[in-house]
Parts: sequence; C-alpha cells; structure tokens
Amino acid sequence: MAVLSSSSHGLLHPPLRLLAAASASSGSSYSIPHARLRLAVTTPSRLPSPISSSPDPPPDVAHDEDEQEGQHHKEERDERYGFEIQVRKLPKRNRRLVRARVRVDAPLDAVWATLTDYEGLAGFIPGLSECRLLDQSDCFARLYQVGEQDLALGFKFNARGTIDCYEGELQLLPAGARRREIAFNMIDGDFKVFEGNWSVQEEVDGGEISADQEFQTILSYVVELEPKLWVPVRLLEGRICNEIKTNLFSIREEAQRIQRLQDKHLLVSWTTAMNLMSLSLAGGKWAKKDDDALHDVSGTPKIMT
Repeated sequence: MAVLSSSSHGLLHPPLRLLAAASASSGSSYSIPHARLRLAVTTPSRLPSPISSSPDPPPDVAHDEDEQEGQHHKEERDERYGFEIQVRKLPKRNRRLVRARVRVDAPLDAVWATLTDYEGLAGFIPGLSECRLLDQSDCFARLYQVGEQDLALGFKFNARGTIDCYEGELQLLPAGARRREIAFNMIDGDFKVFEGNWSVQEEVDGGEISADQEFQTILSYVVELEPKLWVPVRLLEGRICNEIKTNLFSIREEAQRIQRLQDKHLLVSWTTAMNLMSLSLAGGKWAKKDDDALHDVSGTPKIMT
C-alpha cells in the first residue's frame, strides 16, 4: 500500500481473513458459501487431523487443480458503483493475480486520508480485528494486522501478517487529474507471496478546473498472492474476492462519510462568516448615521442642547 499525505499517515489494508484448511477425516462434509471450503466435522472422541505444513499439495488435490487448469480467469462487475474485480491464474501453481476497482464520490484527499488512517482501519473494515502500527517514517509504515471471520458450526478463519507499506509521491496528470499510490508487501505472515499496490486517481469532470468542479475518484487494488500451506488457492478464490470487494466498499463508504462531514463543516463556516460580515456591514451603516447626526451640512459639529 502507499499513502501520500504530508500531514496524515496511513496504510492500505490488504485482506487478511483468507487462509483456511481442508482436513480429510471421517464425518460429514459441509460446504462453506463463497469460499467453497470443505471442513470435516469429527466426533468428540476423535481429534481432527493436523494440517500438513508441506508446501506441496497432496496428490489428489494436485490432480484436482490440474483439472481446473482451463478455468484461469474470473470476473465480476457492478456498474452501479463502478466496481469490477478480475482473478487471473498465474503460471506458477497456486498463485493468483487479483485486480479490483471501485468509484468513490469523494476527492482524492478524502480517500487518501481514509487509507492512511492505519490504526483506524479496524474500526470500519469488517473482519479486521487488529491493525497495529509497528513503525513509521517518511513515506513508510509497517503494520501488523490480524483478520478473523466466523464461519458455520463454530469454525473461525483467521490470518495475520506484518506488512510494509511505501507511500508514493502525488502525481499530476493531464487535464487536472491527480494520482497517489501505496505499494505493499507482506514480509511475514500466512502467505508465501502477498504484494501489490493501492492507487487513488482523481479526475476532474469535463477535464477543466472551475469553482464548481466535480471530481470522480477511482480506488484501485492489485495483489499477487500465494498461500504458504498446501491449501489450494482456488478453494479460497471466492472468499478472497468477497473480502476484497468488502474492503473496497468499506473504504469507499468511509471516504464519502469523511467528505460529507468536511462539506458540512465548510458550509457552517461559510454561513458563520457571512453572518458576521452582514453584522459588520450593518454596524458600519448605523455608525455612519450616528456620525451624520452629530454634524451639520457643512461638516461643522452640531452643538447639542
């Protein structure tokens, strides 16, 4: 992630509620929505089998992945919010590239302030139970994040990681557009690979800057990921996509809320200033009338009797 703000700092929050395990043991099998995960429910007298830490999938899983080789691209769109997400299978087994974007009805500064509110991210992003700022310097922040999500039958999925974020400089683009980016990389956690960037691009409606200009801001997210364990990433694709969509929409709503508050504050300030100006002008008129009453036409002070 990257954040650009001379006064505020923040980080982009890559989704961390992702890893899940698939255990094969006796009992009934349940299907979890979106994630398409299979969890084995064991009887109280038996403990579930431990998850292998081997980086390679078991033969049956590997074979199943090979059968899915042709299904290497997924896409979802929602034109109402300018949202779209694409998942692409990369040549290396168990690795994916995800691209997503959403339209935000707020200027770049409001979106940037939301992204860089590192220690406040857990307050408005569902499932992010902890986001701790470990280190911060000019254009850099290191975060420790813990994500947790409740599933059926009392199961919980959680993931944690330490993420380095590098904030880019503000870029001025043609036609008055502006862009800022945050590059991020998980240096320790539940993924072998988890790196990408956030991008906030603001364009002026009509390409011309004016007093009543309107902005269209696009928040984009790109991540390349690969789980550490042998769990096939294809089993997690649905949950990953849903989580990224939730994160984008959460940031969108928070940025728009911040902008509404700023607009309200500006309106109150402007109204107060206008009222003070009106009172000042009215006071000046009364002062002039009082002064005229004390002088005759020639300007000679009148003698009050």
